[in-house]
Amino acid sequence: MDSGNDKLREELGRAKRWVVKIGSALATRQGMGLNIPAIEDWAGQMVEVKRGGREVVVVTSGSVAEGCARMGWTSRPRNLHQLQAAAAIGQMGLVRAWELAFKKYGMQAAQILLTHEDMASRERYLNSRSTLWTLLELDVFPVINENDTVATEEIRLGDNDTLAGLVSNLTDADLMIILTDQEGLMTADPRVDPAARLIHNAAIDDPQITAIAGEGGAWGRGGMRTKITAAKLAARSETSTIIAAGHRPDVLRDIAAGKQVGTLLAARGVGMAARKQWLAASLHVKGRLTIDAGAARVLREQGRSLLAVGVTTVMGSFDRGELVACFDPEGREVARGLTNYSSAEVAAIKGQPTAQFESILGFVHEPELIHRDNLVLV
Repeated sequence: MDSGNDKLREELGRAKRWVVKIGSALATRQGMGLNIPAIEDWAGQMVEVKRGGREVVVVTSGSVAEGCARMGWTSRPRNLHQLQAAAAIGQMGLVRAWELAFKKYGMQAAQILLTHEDMASRERYLNSRSTLWTLLELDVFPVINENDTVATEEIRLGDNDTLAGLVSNLTDADLMIILTDQEGLMTADPRVDPAARLIHNAAIDDPQITAIAGEGGAWGRGGMRTKITAAKLAARSETSTIIAAGHRPDVLRDIAAGKQVGTLLAARGVGMAARKQWLAASLHVKGRLTIDAGAARVLREQGRSLLAVGVTTVMGSFDRGELVACFDPEGREVARGLTNYSSAEVAAIKGQPTAQFESILGFVHEPELIHRDNLVLV
């Protein structure tokens, strides 16, 4: 952790496709209305970066905080319907601010609102992907936010850090930049430990990274922990992440120049195929399987399919073809994938070899409970 990585920074600075995420605290003056000068400054830097031969996708927070400011509310509401109303009110101002900011530099912007359903449905996932690619081909800046006006707590993506990671998968981005109110990932919480120092470079799979990540503030839903999670999501498409201070002058220009800015979380060599990216992005599972230690080991170490003989318990109600999560005996999630059998059928054949399926069920869909092509490790 924190070894030099100047060459990778230079490569990423020149990389073709960026996803830039702007946090609520930055975009909204800590919840007190939109920070228009800052939005205009970031837009100007993005236009300059784009004219240097790159493509830029914006993921912006701030609709709820802007809606609260417009309504004169001094704290983020807890009631879901009030949150949805605040998002609807604030989204008007948020997208208008970005539109005018890019227009100031002679560029067009397009609004895209995404929900969990857009990620969970294979067809909608591919449609979203095609739309984003088309906008980039047209030299338009996609400005993306979660559709908080319709997302319920059960199906929401969670926060815009997570959304940025998923958008990085959607667009096959080379670099995700998360702009926040901190310098980057620190060795400890700088608000309570004055000796905390900035981590300049780390591998995304370094276990120390997750251990030291903290929680978020009052206006944002995510802290450093969600940013690490987002970086891991982005890494599925071999997208590296830089977490940096959005208030730093010329932050995007400096990243484009390959300078040492913020924390670089390198993702080289940990990518996965596009279909498995979609599987991993499907956050709302329909059921849960507990598998024995042997099955967990085979999945983790050998990348094989899941057989019914390795399943010990079944939870939830699901149909054939739906997404289920697989947990080891200690309760740790191992993998998730599309099941070849319904929950009732799995309950009947769990712990049984494939040769017994026909005598138990009267038929055999597939020899595997979850085929390895439809399964992704988590």
